[in-house]
Amino acid sequence: MWIDTHCHLDAREFGGDSLGVAARALEKGVGMIVIPAIERGNWDAVRALGAAAANAAYAIGIHPICVPRATDDDLVAMREAVRAALDDPNFVAIGEVGLDFFIPALREPAMRDKQVHFFREQLKIAREFALPILTHVRKSQDQVLKHVRQIPPAGGIAHAFNGSFQQAQGFIDVGFKLGFGGNLTFTRALQIRRLAEQLPLSAIVMETDAPDIAPQWVHPGVNTPDQVPGIGAVLAQLRGMSNDDLRDATTTSAYDVMPRLRALMGA
Repeated sequence: MWIDTHCHLDAREFGGDSLGVAARALEKGVGMIVIPAIERGNWDAVRALGAAAANAAYAIGIHPICVPRATDDDLVAMREAVRAALDDPNFVAIGEVGLDFFIPALREPAMRDKQVHFFREQLKIAREFALPILTHVRKSQDQVLKHVRQIPPAGGIAHAFNGSFQQAQGFIDVGFKLGFGGNLTFTRALQIRRLAEQLPLSAIVMETDAPDIAPQWVHPGVNTPDQVPGIGAVLAQLRGMSNDDLRDATTTSAYDVMPRLRALMGA
């Protein structure tokens, strides 16, 4: 069974067919899809999908791109939503949270400060409830690591990792896994392919970030979670191992970092 550890299954790009998208992924062997939330306004949507799809779980969080319109009231609501979700077996993590210093508007001093505030407050929630985090680290690996070291959650995933080997080791040292997806299918993505090939297999989990980051054979189309086996086949080839062994190892890694997901799957 493959696991897609990061898929925005509620996205409008799926044209209202999110359950069909999940079902087609299940037919391809994707036994679980983890759906991160992005803001207070979609917590109910990801929760509902987690209940309705046979192969879906969800996370609750506030994405850094959504921080400009977020308020401290959202953080209060998030803590209560997380507390309530602890009784829901489909709830497996805090996310998507983190920092984004790629978008120019988010690099402005006031917005950098607001992002850091929201990230640190969400780290406190993750630590309070002993939950892992699904972390956005675009152009912000070192800064994310700094805050994670100061307010350590119960592990997490550095989503769409594209940093250095040193930064990768920093995340591994704090109990994180590294998410790899469609980017590694492009032969020009030399750094990502080196990381995916040479990092410890136990540190790697599969993801799509669907509908974004489509693999080479789908780009520039809409990515879907049923692409995980194909992406995994490319990674297996890079590492010189069988698809089945790669699948089993990355699934074990996903379970290791998200114990509630392991419990949900009875693994």
